[in-house]
Amino acid sequence: MADPESPGGNRALHRALAVLAGDPRGVGEVLADRSDAVVVRVGDRVAKAHAPDAEAPALDVRIRIAAAPEYRGVLLPPASGGATSRLPGGRLGSTWPLGTPVDPDDAAAAPWGAAGVLLARLHTAPLPAPGRLPGPLPPMRGPAKAARALARMRRAPRGGQGASAEVVERAWAGLPPWCRDEEPGPASRTLCHGDFHLGQLVRHPRPDGPWQLIDIDDVGLGDPAWDLARPAAWFAAGLLPAAEWECFLGAYARTVEGAAAAGAAPGEHLPHALAGSDPWPYLDAPARALTVQSAALGVAKAGAEGRSLDEAEEACVAACARIAALSQVPNSSRPGGRRLEQCRPGPGVSGHR
Repeated sequence: MADPESPGGNRALHRALAVLAGDPRGVGEVLADRSDAVVVRVGDRVAKAHAPDAEAPALDVRIRIAAAPEYRGVLLPPASGGATSRLPGGRLGSTWPLGTPVDPDDAAAAPWGAAGVLLARLHTAPLPAPGRLPGPLPPMRGPAKAARALARMRRAPRGGQGASAEVVERAWAGLPPWCRDEEPGPASRTLCHGDFHLGQLVRHPRPDGPWQLIDIDDVGLGDPAWDLARPAAWFAAGLLPAAEWECFLGAYARTVEGAAAAGAAPGEHLPHALAGSDPWPYLDAPARALTVQSAALGVAKAGAEGRSLDEAEEACVAACARIAALSQVPNSSRPGGRRLEQCRPGPGVSGHR
């Protein structure tokens, strides 16, 4: 799982993570080594080095959120009890139980229904009471991640991807400022994951326990549409079949409605709006942003590796061209006019990651 921007070969960090995960000799299996995360496994536990720019106060809050009883069965709780450790080089580390991930080679078994249920439960759970966390709830970091993807594309060698990068830039320029992380997002008291995709699901206990959400680095208060936006973007790009999209969205809507009927849902408007008959007025701007983010990362990787875009990356760039060509450029967090889902191409690439 090497990343082109990872420093790579950081054996001291790998050893420190193995020790943190429970092996005093510092021997473990490196599961991921990227610029934003390094993960090492020892037995049934993993240790993670968070991004170099992770801020300790906000990360401590996010890890405590994962341990909070309000999110039991939704967010995988840490093995470290909510504590972080300072690793060689200054990065923050945490430990987590090992789960069974989604099989990327078995699209038919992709747990879209379970994903919709988990996100709805996350969005409708009561927030932890004041004083139970070590600090204030941070904002959801989805827009910041989109902006980082654009910055990465701009830094990467263009190779033969100059035209694709220009298409991505045009689509980016038409997004609302909050989606570009240039101003605060819509006011919200909904807890969001901030970076949902199927790689953020594991079964725990292994191998057949219930699905739970992992990776809390972007968790925070924000627009819950962002958590539904990547599947929405894939659907609009022709990458996610309609049946899977409807399974995901239907499971989300039923769970939100069930929480409301049970009196468990908060008074937040947005989860209920997303569960309504037409969620696209709320999904449109975040789905455009996630389309641009995916395309930017694809262009950056292809340029750095000196290769052509693969089929899924081409589909995301083509979707960016449609975004840039929409007749009415959105200028708010709830755009009007023609919507992204109305520009969906015919059957093409299929996939779920």
